Amino acid sequence: MAARPNALAWLALSLLVLALDQLTKHIALVELRPYEPHAVIPGLLNWTLAFNPGAAFSFLAGESGWQRWLFAVLAIGVSTLLAVWLSRTPRADWRNALPLSLIIGGAVGNLVDRLRFGHVTDFVQVYWGDWSFPAFNVADSAISVGAVLLAVLGLFFGGKAAAKGG
Repeated sequence: MAARPNALAWLALSLLVLALDQLTKHIALVELRPYEPHAVIPGLLNWTLAFNPGAAFSFLAGESGWQRWLFAVLAIGVSTLLAVWLSRTPRADWRNALPLSLIIGGAVGNLVDRLRFGHVTDFVQVYWGDWSFPAFNVADSAISVGAVLLAVLGLFFGGKAAAKGG
């Protein structure tokens, strides 16, 4: 019996996410001044250049710098584990391949920032009145969408996909 093609081809999506993330961060760095909001949708969305040396929601951002290496190692480890998962996933199993690829692309996008600058560049700010969601970027969005898809598709379609073979 011939081996089925694995889902590593889906890493092309990870590369696309990485490229889009790095391009948009470059544009933000060139065009925006730090912490000066530029209204996109007044009352809802700004472009606001910000720098996060921590993780999601600025977790550990106030530390002395060791967190840069912790989060870099975590990104490498998680991306490696997810790539191994992809290598064991049939190529046609988009319910697993799509979210895994989004998460890998986002993790590597933020890893590049950590290694280059010691922090992650964020520029999307969603707010409502006095409430503001922490600034984020394309990589963060890919990680979040990928994680939600992985959970939802696994929860609602996992058994059906496994029973049909993908």
